[in-house]
Amino acid sequence: MRARLQRPVSALAVPANRLGRASGGSIFEKSKPAGGGWAAAAVVLPEGRLHLQQGPIDIVAEAFGPAEAVTAAYSRAARRFATVLEELVAELPALRSEDQALQGEIAAAMAAAVAPYRPAFITPMAAVAGAVADRVVAALAGPGIARAYANNGGDIALWLTPDTTLTAALAVTGGLDRVTIRAGDGVRGIATSGWRGRSFSLGIADAVTVLAPTAAMADAAATMIANAVDLPGHDGIRRRPARDCQADSDLGDRLVTVAVAPLTAPDRACALDRGLAAAETFLARGLIAGAALYLQGEARLTRGMKEVRHD
Repeated sequence: MRARLQRPVSALAVPANRLGRASGGSIFEKSKPAGGGWAAAAVVLPEGRLHLQQGPIDIVAEAFGPAEAVTAAYSRAARRFATVLEELVAELPALRSEDQALQGEIAAAMAAAVAPYRPAFITPMAAVAGAVADRVVAALAGPGIARAYANNGGDIALWLTPDTTLTAALAVTGGLDRVTIRAGDGVRGIATSGWRGRSFSLGIADAVTVLAPTAAMADAAATMIANAVDLPGHDGIRRRPARDCQADSDLGDRLVTVAVAPLTAPDRACALDRGLAAAETFLARGLIAGAALYLQGEARLTRGMKEVRHD
């Protein structure tokens, strides 16, 4: 239930844990530090994409341009990625809270992405995947590079020079619907959230895919819209405290969705309309460029999503 980059513009960009063993050239060796922990790895896959992995972070990226420019871009991205996890771990307690001061470049971007949604509950961790993707794609950008993307498990950052485009498939629909992002659209991030995804959700959306000016902004907005797709008190929805599902969750004892029974058409409409109202509010505030909401075979699209070209 993630947005994916799709041919013919680029090779399919799927979460790297579905890629199997890489056999391309290594940019720097993967080795376990003497003190334990995870070491960063950067590998060029046989089809020419870059695979960056360290601990829970798994990114597939691609740059488009002359071979020497792409090689230089991949080296820049590998160097930037090498310290990402260390930077996040150094501020992890603050990132999991609502109002602590943050210092690092990525942490600051996460905090900025979630700030517009307060006083509603949201921590900077809601934007972590998007913020990391933003930093990687910024490193890919450079001389000779016309387009680039960094796909961090489905949260995607884009780099587009004038008159270029990239096309993404909305995977929740079976990969049949595609959205083409043009340089002039101002969209540089795509993110998806929902109760079936890799992160916890307070709502019941199967998926909410958001287009926004940055991947961090898209990530935060997708979280908030997915939370809003809900039917409070409904007997067919099972929830558990987040802490019971993951001891160190930033959601603490808040109830997260773990199961949703088949819903009636009126219930689906009610839940989706709640989420759509939130998405349209965020659109009017300039926080997103569009959103697509999915629940048990039904969908809602914001005005912004309808205006982005579908191929």
